[in-house]
Amino acid sequence: MLYQIYEAQRSLMEPFADFAQAAAKMYGNPLNPFGKNPFSQRLSASYDLLYRLGKDYEKPAFNLKSIETGNGADIVVHERVELDKPFCELLRFKRFSDDAETLETLKGQPAVLIVAPLSGHYATLLRDTVKAMLRDHKVYITDWKNARTVPLSEGEFHLDDYVNYVQEFIRHLQGIYGNCHVISVCQPTVPVLAAVSLMASRGELTPLSMTMMGGPIDARKSPTAVNNLAMNKSYEWFENNVIYRVPDNFPGAGRRVYPGFMQHTGFVAMNPDRHLKSHYDYFKDLIKGDDASTEAHRKFYDEYNAVLDMDADYYLETIQTVFQDFKLVNGTWDVRSEEGNPERVRPQDITTTALLTIEGELDDISGAGQTKAAHDLCTGIPANQQEHLEAKGAGHYGIFSGRRWRDEVYPVVKAFIHTHNTVDEPAPTQKPAATRRAAPVKAASAPRGRSAKGKTA
Repeated sequence: MLYQIYEAQRSLMEPFADFAQAAAKMYGNPLNPFGKNPFSQRLSASYDLLYRLGKDYEKPAFNLKSIETGNGADIVVHERVELDKPFCELLRFKRFSDDAETLETLKGQPAVLIVAPLSGHYATLLRDTVKAMLRDHKVYITDWKNARTVPLSEGEFHLDDYVNYVQEFIRHLQGIYGNCHVISVCQPTVPVLAAVSLMASRGELTPLSMTMMGGPIDARKSPTAVNNLAMNKSYEWFENNVIYRVPDNFPGAGRRVYPGFMQHTGFVAMNPDRHLKSHYDYFKDLIKGDDASTEAHRKFYDEYNAVLDMDADYYLETIQTVFQDFKLVNGTWDVRSEEGNPERVRPQDITTTALLTIEGELDDISGAGQTKAAHDLCTGIPANQQEHLEAKGAGHYGIFSGRRWRDEVYPVVKAFIHTHNTVDEPAPTQKPAATRRAAPVKAASAPRGRSAKGKTA
């Protein structure tokens, strides 16, 4: 019933939001005789803020049309759907250039699968991640669908299905390029580690490297407010209090979901003062005419306020597996394969995939040590293929977006991928994973050995 009430309230607010938008433009129009009046400017700012608080935020676009490579060349980027699954699209950002030398360089660069979170926000939250990676890599990303748009005829979506999707996407890139690298941000660190573990246990070819950023591999370490909520409430509590059926006005009508608006409410409730101050600063910037600051505010909240519903089975199983039973770290996690066979997740079976873990010093979503715990599980990976990075001064979003990501984290990721773009011989002894502090790192000038070649860039 709550979902229906929310939709009714949203529909009721829509005409008022439209009116506020029109009023903001009218009072702020420089051709308006009263447009320069301080009172009109305040009215315009007030209506603009009211519009942004009341509007419906739809799925944003990546809008990556072109990028500049490291050598200063401009290349065109075309976004296309590579694979279309019921609950996810695999997007490819194909790069084009009419310069033969640039094109040859692009073809020789590593292929990277970025696994985006399915935790309330759209994959476009990683726009900055994709934009940086495109300069030196062939980039693919998982674009998870809003569960309320998936008809009931497509069936349920479980955590096991997520793991199987990741394996299928890895095999797809391997079929094109011979092999690939995988980056997971936040929530997908757990299913990605499971996917690679299962592939290793079967004797399949595994990715050349895994980069895991700010994820709850072991949520028992330095638990945050997010972790505590998941740990202190029972499975039944979540099922009875946060799971609702999609209303009739959506394609997924009747599907059991964890609604995006509830996740968004939880996000805001974690830092209400910060959001209140941000909106007040936006109001003041509108009055001052600070276009740069107001545009930055709009871009952030256009992304932050756009949320999606998650299938109930997937959401509840993630809560239970990751935050309550800790099945990955306890070695008790069985994943059902596409053929329906249960398979035990054994990270210790991974031997030929290099591992980089990244944590933010000030991360209030995935606490210190939660991501680094992957090294304790992946005992079969040689020490010279393991590395950990703590990004000083970075919060959760800072490790994959913004200045710290571009200047401090990305150079490390780039160097790690290029260093491990071929499989090294296993080291004779095991040592603790190396730890490094966040600092700009000069990337390797070329991959060691031969790069995986592809027909396209």
